[in-house]
Amino acid sequence: MSTINESGINLAENRTLRSFILLYTLMLVVILGLMGTLYFQSQKEVMLSGHRLSMQLEGDTYIPRLKRWMQGDDAVFPIDLAYRTALFDEHGLPIHSMLKNTHINWDRPITLDEGTIHFIVSLASYELGEQYLVFEADDDRLWLMETWLHLVLFGSLLLIFLLILGLGLAKLLLRPMKESIRLLDDFIKDTTHELNTPVAAILSNVEMLDLDAMDVKSAKKINRIAIASRTISTIYEDLTYLVLNHDIAVEDVPIEMTHLLQERLEYFKTRYRQKRLRLILRLDEDVTVTMDRTRAMRLIDNLLSNAIKYNKPGGEIQISLTNDLLGVTDTGIGIAADKLGHIFERYQRADTSVGGFGIGLHIVAMIVKEYDMRIEVDSREGEGTAITVRWPL
Repeated sequence: MSTINESGINLAENRTLRSFILLYTLMLVVILGLMGTLYFQSQKEVMLSGHRLSMQLEGDTYIPRLKRWMQGDDAVFPIDLAYRTALFDEHGLPIHSMLKNTHINWDRPITLDEGTIHFIVSLASYELGEQYLVFEADDDRLWLMETWLHLVLFGSLLLIFLLILGLGLAKLLLRPMKESIRLLDDFIKDTTHELNTPVAAILSNVEMLDLDAMDVKSAKKINRIAIASRTISTIYEDLTYLVLNHDIAVEDVPIEMTHLLQERLEYFKTRYRQKRLRLILRLDEDVTVTMDRTRAMRLIDNLLSNAIKYNKPGGEIQISLTNDLLGVTDTGIGIAADKLGHIFERYQRADTSVGGFGIGLHIVAMIVKEYDMRIEVDSREGEGTAITVRWPL
Protein backbone atom coordinates (compact mmCIF):
# COMPACT_ATOMS: atom_id res chain seq x y z
CA MET A 1 0.00 0.00 0.00
CA SER A 2 1.32 3.40 -0.95
CA THR A 3 -0.14 6.55 0.61
CA ILE A 4 0.58 9.79 -1.21
CA ASN A 5 -0.35 13.18 0.22
CA GLU A 6 1.08 16.68 -0.12
CA SER A 7 4.64 15.57 0.66
CA GLY A 8 4.46 12.91 -2.04
CA ILE A 9 3.46 15.26 -4.85
CA ASN A 10 6.84 16.30 -6.23
CA LEU A 11 7.71 17.81 -9.55
CA ALA A 12 10.78 16.55 -11.38
CA GLU A 13 12.38 19.97 -11.02
CA ASN A 14 12.07 19.98 -7.22
CA ARG A 15 13.30 16.40 -6.95
CA THR A 16 16.31 17.16 -9.13
CA LEU A 17 17.08 20.33 -7.19
CA ARG A 18 16.89 18.55 -3.84
CA SER A 19 19.12 15.71 -5.06
CA PHE A 20 21.70 18.17 -6.37
CA ILE A 21 21.70 20.25 -3.18
CA LEU A 22 21.98 17.10 -1.03
CA LEU A 23 24.94 15.72 -2.98
CA TYR A 24 26.53 19.17 -3.18
CA THR A 25 26.14 19.68 0.59
CA LEU A 26 27.63 16.27 1.37
CA MET A 27 30.56 17.06 -0.89
CA LEU A 28 31.04 20.43 0.85
CA VAL A 29 30.92 18.83 4.30
CA VAL A 30 33.57 16.29 3.29
CA ILE A 31 35.83 18.94 1.71
CA LEU A 32 35.39 21.41 4.58
CA GLY A 33 35.96 18.59 7.08
CA LEU A 34 39.22 17.69 5.36
CA MET A 35 40.28 21.34 5.24
CA GLY A 36 39.36 21.75 8.92
CA THR A 37 41.41 18.68 9.86
CA LEU A 38 44.44 19.99 7.96
CA TYR A 39 44.04 23.43 9.57
CA PHE A 40 43.74 21.84 13.03
CA GLN A 41 46.91 19.80 12.50
CA SER A 42 48.80 22.83 11.20
CA GLN A 43 47.77 24.91 14.24
CA LYS A 44 48.83 22.08 16.52
CA GLU A 45 52.23 21.91 14.83
CA VAL A 46 52.62 25.70 15.13
CA MET A 47 51.89 25.45 18.88
CA LEU A 48 54.34 22.56 19.33
CA SER A 49 56.99 24.39 17.34
CA GLY A 50 56.68 27.37 19.69
CA HIS A 51 57.06 25.14 22.75
CA ARG A 52 59.97 23.29 21.16
CA LEU A 53 61.89 26.51 20.57
CA SER A 54 61.20 27.66 24.12
CA MET A 55 62.27 24.30 25.61
CA GLN A 56 65.43 24.22 23.50
CA LEU A 57 66.41 27.64 24.84
CA GLU A 58 65.59 26.48 28.36
CA GLY A 59 67.75 23.40 27.81
CA ASP A 60 70.81 25.55 27.10
CA THR A 61 70.73 26.78 30.72
CA TYR A 62 69.39 23.60 32.35
CA ILE A 63 71.75 20.97 30.87
CA PRO A 64 74.95 22.43 32.45
CA ARG A 65 73.25 22.17 35.88
CA LEU A 66 72.16 18.61 35.06
CA LYS A 67 75.72 17.77 34.04
CA ARG A 68 77.08 18.92 37.42
CA TRP A 69 74.51 16.72 39.20
CA MET A 70 75.44 13.73 37.07
CA GLN A 71 79.12 14.28 37.83
CA GLY A 72 78.37 14.47 41.56
CA ASP A 73 79.13 18.15 41.98
CA ASP A 74 75.52 18.87 43.07
CA ALA A 75 73.72 16.65 45.53
CA VAL A 76 70.19 17.65 44.57
CA PHE A 77 68.61 16.93 41.19
CA PRO A 78 68.23 20.32 39.48
CA ILE A 79 64.75 21.84 39.40
CA ASP A 80 63.70 23.95 36.41
CA LEU A 81 61.37 26.82 37.20
CA ALA A 82 59.76 26.84 33.75
CA TYR A 83 59.21 23.10 33.09
CA ARG A 84 59.00 19.78 34.86
CA THR A 85 61.97 17.58 33.97
CA ALA A 86 63.04 13.93 33.99
CA LEU A 87 66.13 11.91 33.17
CA PHE A 88 65.80 8.55 31.39
CA ASP A 89 68.37 5.90 30.52
CA GLU A 90 68.99 4.48 27.05
CA HIS A 91 66.12 1.97 27.53
CA GLY A 92 63.58 4.66 28.38
CA LEU A 93 63.55 3.83 32.07
CA PRO A 94 63.37 6.78 34.49
CA ILE A 95 66.51 7.67 36.50
CA HIS A 96 64.92 10.69 38.12
CA SER A 97 61.53 12.11 37.25
CA MET A 98 59.37 15.08 38.22
CA LEU A 99 56.84 14.47 35.42
CA LYS A 100 53.09 14.49 35.94
CA ASN A 101 52.40 12.33 32.88
CA THR A 102 54.80 9.41 32.58
CA HIS A 103 53.38 8.21 29.26
CA ILE A 104 55.95 9.38 26.70
CA ASN A 105 55.99 8.84 22.94
CA TRP A 106 59.64 8.18 22.09
CA ASP A 107 59.01 8.22 18.33
CA ARG A 108 58.89 12.00 18.06
CA PRO A 109 61.01 14.71 19.74
CA ILE A 110 57.98 16.73 20.85
CA THR A 111 54.44 15.44 21.43
CA LEU A 112 51.11 16.44 22.93
CA ASP A 113 49.46 13.72 25.01
CA GLU A 114 46.57 13.98 27.48
CA GLY A 115 47.00 17.70 27.98
CA THR A 116 50.76 17.66 28.51
CA ILE A 117 53.64 18.49 26.16
CA HIS A 118 56.85 16.44 26.21
CA PHE A 119 60.12 17.51 24.59
CA ILE A 120 62.90 14.89 24.40
CA VAL A 121 66.56 15.94 24.30
CA SER A 122 69.25 13.37 23.54
CA LEU A 123 72.17 13.95 25.92
CA ALA A 124 74.63 12.07 23.67
CA SER A 125 75.33 15.28 21.79
CA TYR A 126 76.32 16.86 25.11
CA GLU A 127 78.78 13.99 25.88
CA LEU A 128 76.55 12.70 28.69
CA GLY A 129 76.04 9.17 27.34
CA GLU A 130 72.95 7.48 25.91
CA GLN A 131 70.50 9.19 28.18
CA TYR A 132 67.52 11.45 27.57
CA LEU A 133 66.29 14.62 29.16
CA VAL A 134 62.54 15.23 28.99
CA PHE A 135 60.86 18.61 29.50
CA GLU A 136 57.15 18.61 30.39
CA ALA A 137 54.63 21.48 30.26
CA ASP A 138 50.85 21.71 30.61
CA ASP A 139 48.89 22.59 27.48
CA ASP A 140 46.94 25.78 28.23
CA ARG A 141 44.56 24.93 25.31
CA LEU A 142 44.35 28.55 24.25
CA TRP A 143 45.48 27.53 20.78
CA LEU A 144 42.70 24.91 20.69
CA MET A 145 39.94 27.39 21.58
CA GLU A 146 41.26 29.86 19.01
CA THR A 147 41.45 27.13 16.38
CA TRP A 148 37.86 25.98 17.03
CA LEU A 149 36.67 29.59 16.93
CA HIS A 150 38.28 30.06 13.53
CA LEU A 151 36.92 26.73 12.27
CA VAL A 152 33.35 27.46 13.35
CA LEU A 153 33.33 31.09 12.23
CA PHE A 154 35.11 30.87 8.91
CA GLY A 155 33.83 27.33 8.20
CA SER A 156 30.21 28.46 8.65
CA LEU A 157 30.70 31.55 6.48
CA LEU A 158 32.41 29.49 3.79
CA LEU A 159 29.69 26.81 3.94
CA ILE A 160 26.91 29.41 3.61
CA PHE A 161 28.71 31.10 0.72
CA LEU A 162 29.28 27.82 -1.11
CA LEU A 163 25.67 26.71 -0.51
CA ILE A 164 24.37 29.95 -2.00
CA LEU A 165 26.77 29.49 -4.89
CA GLY A 166 25.61 25.88 -5.31
CA LEU A 167 21.94 26.91 -5.27
CA GLY A 168 22.63 29.46 -7.99
CA LEU A 169 24.52 26.85 -9.98
CA ALA A 170 21.68 24.35 -9.57
CA LYS A 171 19.11 26.86 -10.82
CA LEU A 172 21.38 27.66 -13.74
CA LEU A 173 21.65 23.97 -14.61
CA LEU A 174 17.86 23.53 -14.26
CA ARG A 175 17.10 26.49 -16.50
CA PRO A 176 17.07 24.42 -19.73
CA MET A 177 14.59 21.96 -18.18
CA LYS A 178 12.37 24.80 -16.94
CA GLU A 179 12.52 26.39 -20.37
CA SER A 180 11.50 23.11 -22.00
CA ILE A 181 8.56 22.74 -19.60
CA ARG A 182 7.51 26.34 -20.29
CA LEU A 183 7.61 25.74 -24.04
CA LEU A 184 5.59 22.56 -23.59
CA ASP A 185 3.01 24.41 -21.50
CA ASP A 186 2.79 27.14 -24.14
CA PHE A 187 2.32 24.49 -26.81
CA ILE A 188 -0.42 22.83 -24.77
CA LYS A 189 -2.13 26.19 -24.22
CA ASP A 190 -2.14 26.95 -27.94
CA THR A 191 -3.25 23.40 -28.76
CA THR A 192 -6.18 23.45 -26.35
CA HIS A 193 -7.33 26.77 -27.77
CA GLU A 194 -7.39 25.33 -31.29
CA LEU A 195 -9.07 22.08 -30.17
CA ASN A 196 -12.07 23.64 -28.49
CA THR A 197 -14.15 24.63 -31.51
CA PRO A 198 -13.82 21.47 -33.68
CA VAL A 199 -14.26 19.10 -30.70
CA ALA A 200 -17.41 20.91 -29.59
CA ALA A 201 -18.77 20.83 -33.14
CA ILE A 202 -18.10 17.08 -33.52
CA LEU A 203 -19.68 16.21 -30.17
CA SER A 204 -22.80 18.33 -30.73
CA ASN A 205 -23.40 16.86 -34.20
CA VAL A 206 -22.76 13.26 -33.08
CA GLU A 207 -25.21 13.64 -30.21
CA MET A 208 -27.91 14.90 -32.58
CA LEU A 209 -27.65 11.81 -34.80
CA ASP A 210 -30.35 9.16 -34.47
CA LEU A 211 -28.41 5.88 -34.24
CA ASP A 212 -31.61 3.81 -34.20
CA ALA A 213 -32.41 5.01 -37.71
CA MET A 214 -29.06 3.84 -39.08
CA ASP A 215 -27.90 0.44 -40.14
CA VAL A 216 -25.61 -1.46 -37.78
CA LYS A 217 -22.44 -0.73 -39.74
CA SER A 218 -23.06 3.03 -39.85
CA ALA A 219 -24.06 3.08 -36.19
CA LYS A 220 -20.77 1.43 -35.23
CA LYS A 221 -18.83 4.03 -37.20
CA ILE A 222 -20.70 6.87 -35.52
CA ASN A 223 -20.15 5.18 -32.16
CA ARG A 224 -16.37 5.07 -32.77
CA ILE A 225 -16.47 8.76 -33.73
CA ALA A 226 -18.32 9.50 -30.49
CA ILE A 227 -15.75 7.57 -28.43
CA ALA A 228 -12.84 9.37 -30.10
CA SER A 229 -14.57 12.74 -29.68
CA ARG A 230 -15.25 12.18 -25.99
CA THR A 231 -11.63 11.06 -25.49
CA ILE A 232 -10.39 14.24 -27.14
CA SER A 233 -12.88 16.26 -25.08
CA THR A 234 -11.56 14.72 -21.85
CA ILE A 235 -7.97 15.49 -22.84
CA TYR A 236 -9.04 19.02 -23.74
CA GLU A 237 -10.65 19.53 -20.33
CA ASP A 238 -7.51 18.21 -18.57
CA LEU A 239 -5.17 20.42 -20.59
CA THR A 240 -7.36 23.46 -20.03
CA TYR A 241 -7.46 22.83 -16.29
CA LEU A 242 -3.71 22.22 -16.12
CA VAL A 243 -2.68 25.32 -18.05
CA LEU A 244 -5.41 27.73 -16.93
CA ASN A 245 -5.86 26.42 -13.39
CA HIS A 246 -4.86 29.69 -11.71
CA ASP A 247 -7.18 31.69 -13.96
CA ILE A 248 -10.28 29.56 -13.31
CA ALA A 249 -12.64 30.98 -10.69
CA VAL A 250 -13.17 28.61 -7.75
CA GLU A 251 -16.66 28.26 -6.32
CA ASP A 252 -16.88 25.70 -3.54
CA VAL A 253 -20.45 24.48 -3.13
CA PRO A 254 -22.05 21.29 -1.73
CA ILE A 255 -21.95 18.70 -4.52
CA GLU A 256 -24.01 15.53 -4.63
CA MET A 257 -21.15 13.17 -5.47
CA THR A 258 -23.46 10.19 -6.09
CA HIS A 259 -25.38 12.07 -8.79
CA LEU A 260 -22.21 13.57 -10.29
CA LEU A 261 -20.50 10.18 -10.42
CA GLN A 262 -23.46 8.59 -12.20
CA GLU A 263 -23.47 11.51 -14.63
CA ARG A 264 -19.78 11.01 -15.44
CA LEU A 265 -20.28 7.24 -15.81
CA GLU A 266 -22.93 7.99 -18.40
CA TYR A 267 -20.44 10.26 -20.18
CA PHE A 268 -17.85 7.43 -20.30
CA LYS A 269 -20.40 4.73 -21.24
CA THR A 270 -19.33 4.39 -24.88
CA ARG A 271 -15.66 4.05 -23.87
CA TYR A 272 -16.02 1.32 -21.25
CA ARG A 273 -18.57 -0.54 -23.33
CA GLN A 274 -16.19 -0.58 -26.28
CA LYS A 275 -13.65 -2.49 -24.09
CA ARG A 276 -16.45 -4.71 -22.73
CA LEU A 277 -15.70 -3.64 -19.17
CA ARG A 278 -18.06 -4.64 -16.37
CA LEU A 279 -18.90 -2.07 -13.71
CA ILE A 280 -19.39 -3.04 -10.08
CA LEU A 281 -20.88 -0.09 -8.21
CA ARG A 282 -21.09 0.32 -4.45
CA LEU A 283 -22.49 3.84 -4.12
CA ASP A 284 -23.97 5.26 -0.95
CA GLU A 285 -26.88 7.64 -1.42
CA ASP A 286 -26.71 11.35 -0.66
CA VAL A 287 -22.92 11.65 -0.46
CA THR A 288 -22.16 15.37 -0.40
CA VAL A 289 -18.74 17.02 -0.66
CA THR A 290 -18.08 20.77 -0.60
CA MET A 291 -15.77 21.66 -3.48
CA ASP A 292 -15.64 23.32 -6.88
CA ARG A 293 -17.73 21.42 -9.45
CA THR A 294 -15.10 21.68 -12.19
CA ARG A 295 -12.47 20.24 -9.88
CA ALA A 296 -14.82 17.47 -8.75
CA MET A 297 -15.45 16.53 -12.40
CA ARG A 298 -11.73 16.51 -13.20
CA LEU A 299 -11.08 14.32 -10.15
CA ILE A 300 -13.74 11.76 -11.12
CA ASP A 301 -13.04 11.87 -14.86
CA ASN A 302 -9.33 11.19 -14.50
CA LEU A 303 -9.85 8.27 -12.13
CA LEU A 304 -12.43 6.73 -14.47
CA SER A 305 -10.39 7.48 -17.59
CA ASN A 306 -7.31 5.74 -16.17
CA ALA A 307 -9.34 2.74 -15.04
CA ILE A 308 -10.72 2.38 -18.57
CA LYS A 309 -7.53 3.19 -20.46
CA TYR A 310 -5.24 0.83 -18.55
CA ASN A 311 -7.77 -1.97 -18.13
CA LYS A 312 -7.77 -5.23 -20.04
CA PRO A 313 -10.57 -5.94 -22.56
CA GLY A 314 -13.35 -7.78 -20.78
CA GLY A 315 -12.08 -6.68 -17.36
CA GLU A 316 -13.99 -4.95 -14.61
CA ILE A 317 -14.03 -1.67 -12.71
CA GLN A 318 -15.14 -1.50 -9.10
CA ILE A 319 -16.30 1.91 -7.89
CA SER A 320 -16.99 2.66 -4.23
CA LEU A 321 -18.45 5.87 -2.85
CA THR A 322 -19.06 6.58 0.83
CA ASN A 323 -19.26 9.67 3.01
CA ASP A 324 -15.47 9.90 3.27
CA LEU A 325 -13.99 8.25 0.15
CA LEU A 326 -14.13 7.52 -3.55
CA GLY A 327 -12.39 4.33 -4.66
CA VAL A 328 -11.77 3.11 -8.21
CA THR A 329 -10.27 -0.35 -8.77
CA ASP A 330 -9.44 -1.88 -12.14
CA THR A 331 -8.17 -5.25 -13.34
CA GLY A 332 -5.66 -3.73 -15.72
CA ILE A 333 -1.92 -3.80 -16.31
CA GLY A 334 -0.97 -2.40 -12.90
CA ILE A 335 2.00 -0.18 -12.07
CA ALA A 336 5.59 -1.29 -11.57
CA ALA A 337 6.90 -0.77 -8.03
CA ASP A 338 9.74 1.49 -9.19
CA LYS A 339 7.27 3.81 -10.96
CA LEU A 340 4.66 3.95 -8.22
CA GLY A 341 6.28 6.92 -6.48
CA HIS A 342 6.26 9.04 -9.65
CA ILE A 343 2.76 8.53 -11.05
CA PHE A 344 1.51 11.88 -9.73
CA GLU A 345 4.22 13.89 -11.46
CA ARG A 346 3.41 15.89 -14.55
CA TYR A 347 4.09 14.13 -17.89
CA GLN A 348 4.80 10.82 -16.15
CA ARG A 349 3.15 7.70 -17.58
CA ALA A 350 3.26 4.27 -15.98
CA ASP A 351 2.97 2.60 -19.40
CA THR A 352 4.18 4.40 -22.53
CA SER A 353 2.40 1.89 -24.77
CA VAL A 354 -0.89 3.57 -23.86
CA GLY A 355 -1.57 7.04 -25.21
CA GLY A 356 -1.90 10.19 -23.17
CA PHE A 357 0.11 13.12 -21.87
CA GLY A 358 0.70 11.80 -18.37
CA ILE A 359 -1.21 14.65 -16.73
CA GLY A 360 -4.37 12.97 -15.45
CA LEU A 361 -3.10 11.79 -12.08
CA HIS A 362 -1.06 14.97 -11.73
CA ILE A 363 -4.32 16.91 -11.91
CA VAL A 364 -5.85 14.53 -9.35
CA ALA A 365 -2.89 15.21 -7.06
CA MET A 366 -3.31 18.98 -7.50
CA ILE A 367 -6.97 18.78 -6.51
CA VAL A 368 -6.27 16.46 -3.58
CA LYS A 369 -3.62 18.83 -2.28
CA GLU A 370 -5.89 21.86 -2.68
CA TYR A 371 -8.71 20.30 -0.63
CA ASP A 372 -6.51 18.62 2.00
CA MET A 373 -7.52 15.17 0.79
CA ARG A 374 -5.41 12.02 0.73
CA ILE A 375 -4.65 9.48 -2.01
CA GLU A 376 -4.01 5.80 -1.39
CA VAL A 377 -2.62 3.68 -4.21
CA ASP A 378 -2.39 -0.10 -4.18
CA SER A 379 -1.11 -1.60 -7.42
CA ARG A 380 0.30 -4.93 -8.54
CA GLU A 381 1.87 -5.22 -11.95
CA GLY A 382 -0.22 -7.44 -14.20
CA GLU A 383 -3.14 -7.57 -11.73
CA GLY A 384 -4.58 -4.08 -11.48
CA THR A 385 -4.64 -0.82 -9.56
CA ALA A 386 -6.81 0.54 -6.76
CA ILE A 387 -6.88 4.28 -6.14
CA THR A 388 -8.78 5.69 -3.19
CA VAL A 389 -9.34 9.38 -2.51
CA ARG A 390 -10.29 10.21 1.06
CA TRP A 391 -11.60 13.59 2.19
CA PRO A 392 -12.03 15.00 5.70
CA LEU A 393 -15.52 14.78 7.14
